[in-house]
Amino acid sequence: MIRNDFKEHSRITVTWKDKEGKLRPGNFYVYALLKDAMIVRATDKDGLLRKLPYGDVLRVVKFQDVAPQDRYMIPDEILKEASWKDTDVMMRYSSSPHRGK
Repeated sequence: MIRNDFKEHSRITVTWKDKEGKLRPGNFYVYALLKDAMIVRATDKDGLLRKLPYGDVLRVVKFQDVAPQDRYMIPDEILKEASWKDTDVMMRYSSSPHRGK
């Protein structure tokens, strides 16, 4: 898949390839699109932020835009490509919509 197949602030259900090469189902919230990867949060598992290369996504099963009032926010510094240069996974709490945080 390529960058144009995805959109920031969306929820996606995909088939993706993990580090061992196994195919996995995944539900993700897309925060940012970088040059070669996207920053996502797994919404069905551990909730960690991940750098998911576009090439590791084999198929998009479901795509849903997220309304502005329902978006999860993370500081822009965390989403910059330089922050992810040597990192693939990051534990970071985000503000929750409708919670006043």
